[in-house]
Amino acid sequence: MRPATRFAVVAVGDPSRRDAGVGHAVLCRLRERAVQRPFPPGTVLAECDLDPGRLIRLWDHTDLTVVIEAAHTLPSHPGRIHRLEPDVRRPARPQALGPRGLDQAVEVAWELDRLPGRLVAYAVEAADTSLGPGLSPRVAAAVDTLVARVEDEIVRHRVAAARGTTAPATA
Repeated sequence: MRPATRFAVVAVGDPSRRDAGVGHAVLCRLRERAVQRPFPPGTVLAECDLDPGRLIRLWDHTDLTVVIEAAHTLPSHPGRIHRLEPDVRRPARPQALGPRGLDQAVEVAWELDRLPGRLVAYAVEAADTSLGPGLSPRVAAAVDTLVARVEDEIVRHRVAAARGTTAPATA
């Protein structure tokens, strides 16, 4: 029997390391908004480190999993959001997503046939991941945009599933 979880939103990172807590901030905002606009039954909002086994357990048997994390790029444009989506239905290995732990989880899940139906990762370029609370101003400004994008991913996926089609990719 298939588990009830259909959607997972997973924040990867450490909120005690400033911008590395962007996923945590998005989950907090999503939980606040869910009071007025509940998520579909079976939706899981979870935090996780980059341990591949933990990530796989969170997304196993989901129709859609959205991962949110901080990204370290050079040159850095703090607050810039990147959307990455491997094609998990293709027989070939999915393309790399970026962060090593997430790539390892995708690789292991591919080998075990435990990828979610659809996997989307949002990576936000970080300004400061030093020890301490709070997001830098530009990363904090990206939180509302990320919340809207996560909600949109779920809505579009549900509409596409109801039509019997695959949800379209977005930029």
